[in-house]
Amino acid sequence: MKKRKIWVGIILLFLLVIFSWLFLLIANNFDGSQIRHFDRRIIDLIQGNVSSELTTIMLWITFFGSVKGVALITFIVCVILYITRHRLLGMYLAITVALGAGGFNHILKLMFKRARPDIQPIIAESGYSFPSGHSMGSMILYGSLAFVLFKAYNRMWAKILGVIIGIVLVLIIGISRIYLGVHYPSDVIGGYLAGAFWILICMIAFHYFEGRGKR
Repeated sequence: MKKRKIWVGIILLFLLVIFSWLFLLIANNFDGSQIRHFDRRIIDLIQGNVSSELTTIMLWITFFGSVKGVALITFIVCVILYITRHRLLGMYLAITVALGAGGFNHILKLMFKRARPDIQPIIAESGYSFPSGHSMGSMILYGSLAFVLFKAYNRMWAKILGVIIGIVLVLIIGISRIYLGVHYPSDVIGGYLAGAFWILICMIAFHYFEGRGKR
């Protein structure tokens, strides 16, 4: 058991380093030619299919990564967890989402101060662009929900289905932000990386306090 914990700790540390390195690589070079070229190609690909019908769909999708959408889903799930007596998991979800999707994202935006793209914006957004708050918030929320599923329920099919739904939601929310012209693709990837980093930190903290509570 002790050997297993050591290996898990090594893997988590490795992932934290990788996520941090990739995030900083993008953050320190988003004005460079390579990232600009990458952003331009992805934007052309995604915005090459703009239509009124697809815009309506994208506006619905992007809601699930917005502040209101994330807050609403978090509140509903926390109430369910409280009723079903998974109160520690409810606290974990509320704190993880509030501090990560709210506070941590705001701090990162203020640090890097990247202006939003001015390439065919379909909707207007204020504030800084990097990292994408919708992408980071959705990664934190739906990643945390997957963790809650694995901790609270025993049915493997439900866990796998929950993870698949979470991955799909996170990906299409990120695509919706590029489609709507309010984020560069590198903003979205940066949001995913920062969100994944935050999830790992919170998972480690949860297991630490859970272990202390059982002593």
